Amino acid sequence: MAADGDAKMFAKYFDLNGYACPLDVLSEEEVNTVREHFDKVQDEIGKDNATYSLHNKHLTEEWVLRLTTHPNMLKPLKAILGNNLILLDSRFICKYPVGEEEDKEAYVAWHQDVRYWGVEGDVVSVWLAVDNADKENACMQVIPGTHKSGILEHVIESKEGNLLSSNQAIPENLYDISKAEFCPLKAGQMSLHHGHLVHGSGTNRSNRRRCGYVIRYVSTDAKPIEDPNRPRSFPATVLVSGVNESQNFEDHAPAWYNWRE
Repeated sequence: MAADGDAKMFAKYFDLNGYACPLDVLSEEEVNTVREHFDKVQDEIGKDNATYSLHNKHLTEEWVLRLTTHPNMLKPLKAILGNNLILLDSRFICKYPVGEEEDKEAYVAWHQDVRYWGVEGDVVSVWLAVDNADKENACMQVIPGTHKSGILEHVIESKEGNLLSSNQAIPENLYDISKAEFCPLKAGQMSLHHGHLVHGSGTNRSNRRRCGYVIRYVSTDAKPIEDPNRPRSFPATVLVSGVNESQNFEDHAPAWYNWRE
C-alpha cells in the first residue's frame, strides 16, 4: 500500500486493516549512513546491549532524531493522525541469528503496543528497517483488523526469550494465528501499525542480523491517562510536526535540534 496517492484513501486503508506495509522512506545512501552509525554503536556497547537496550536515543543522537522527522516517514503519519504530531518513544530492536548470543530463542510475543502505555488516543508505531527483514530472519507479523478489538488481556509470558521489556503476551485463545500476515521490508522501508493491532515476530534462524528502529507517534490531541494506581511519565516526547496547542505532552526536543530546518 503506497502513501503517495490520495491521503484519504491511505487513511481509509489503514483504518480498515490497522497497518500498512511496505512504505519507502530512506534512499540507499541514507540507509548506508544509518547502518554505519548503528554498527559503530553496536561495536561500542556489544550485541547483548544492542538487542533491546537502545531506548530513546533520539534525545541524545542527532542522526537518530533526524530519522524520526524524515519527510517520507511523516507524510503517511500525517494522513492518519493529522499534521500535529508528537513522538512518544523510540527503540532500536536487533535480533541476531540463533547461536550468536546467549538468548538463543529471542522473539517478540504476540502483543499490542498500547497495553501498558497509558495514552488516550490513537498511537501509530513505525517499524523502520535498518537491515532487510524477511520471513527467514523473523520479520514482524500482524493480524489485520485486530486493532478494532480494543485492548485485549495480556499475561506474563511463560516461554523464555521474549524481548518485550514487560514480558507481556496475549493468550492464544484471543487471536486467530491462521490470519497472521508477514511484513517483509527492505532496508530503508517501514511499516506502520495501530497501537491496538496484535503483532509479534519469531526467532531469527537465518545467518543475518535483523535490526529495526521502532518509533511511536500520536496526535497532539492525545492525552496521558491519569491512573493513580499506575502513574506514567513521558520523558522522551518531542513535537515533530505542526504545533502543540493542547500541551498534553511536553516537548523534550534537545536544545541543539530544530526539526523546522
